Amino acid sequence: MFGIRFIKIQPTTYLLQYQKGKLKREGRGLAFFYFAPTTSLVAVPMESVDVPFIFNQVTSDFQAISIQGQVTYRVIDAKVLSQLLNFTLDRTGSNYISDDPEKLPQRLINLIQVLMQNELGHLSLRDALQAAESLVDKIVQGLNTSKEITALGLEILGLSIVSIKPTPETSRALEAEVREQLLKEADQAIYARRNAAVEQERAIKENELQTEIAVENKKRQVREAQMEAERAVKEKERLINDEEMTGKISLEKRKKELVALATENLKSEADAKAYSLTVTMQALAGVDPKVLQALASMDMNPSQLVALAFRDLADSAEKIGQLNVSPELLSELLQQRQ
Repeated sequence: MFGIRFIKIQPTTYLLQYQKGKLKREGRGLAFFYFAPTTSLVAVPMESVDVPFIFNQVTSDFQAISIQGQVTYRVIDAKVLSQLLNFTLDRTGSNYISDDPEKLPQRLINLIQVLMQNELGHLSLRDALQAAESLVDKIVQGLNTSKEITALGLEILGLSIVSIKPTPETSRALEAEVREQLLKEADQAIYARRNAAVEQERAIKENELQTEIAVENKKRQVREAQMEAERAVKEKERLINDEEMTGKISLEKRKKELVALATENLKSEADAKAYSLTVTMQALAGVDPKVLQALASMDMNPSQLVALAFRDLADSAEKIGQLNVSPELLSELLQQRQ
């Protein structure tokens, strides 16, 4: 009503209020009433802005490539920028009266495109496809030293290149070349793998043969050791048999000597007994037999004497009519015999 309006600005927007051509108020996050017919409001966004880009370039070998990326910037001097571009708000305070705010990102993209072309003019297609990181460093360095960026009061926060692609025809040609190289490397890998397999097989066969030879050598050594052990056992058995035979021979010799000695002793004893008996018989040649019998019975026990008495009775049986023997005598004789 009556041209008086109210405006409230976010903290990320720098506002300049001009009244009758003079700067009356400036700052971030302002809120105030103003008289619209005599007031001009300039609002410059201070937040960071992401600007995607995609454009075509040509390498040093005249090959077209497509570069896609994103640049991030922010305004650090709103007053300087407001003097170069028109950021004036309309009477409602919600829209710009000019399209200059929309042209600012395009100016930045154009500058990046110029810097990119200068760098790609020294790179071939193959090098350019692999130079994303180096391009980012050089473009950022060029933006930071650019007079236009400084004059606009801008600060570059970051730059990234998402992809660098050749044209479809060039891409297919590169793919074919790389494919052929990969197939060649695959063939070489197959050959190397087969060669390695053959070498491994040969090594395995050699190891098997060496193992068989080692096993046969071990078997031969074991057999030789067994034969040596058997020979040693037989030698021991022979020595033992020899010792036993020697012992038996020695024993038989000693037995022979013993028999000879015993025979000699028996012969000597027989000669002594014969001589004694001869002498005794010569001494008893003229003695009465009854005297000899009496002398022989001197050392006899009663049973023997009774036996002699019964023998004498037997010798004179024709002269004896009847003989009575008491039971007590028989019992006594029987007990002495037991």
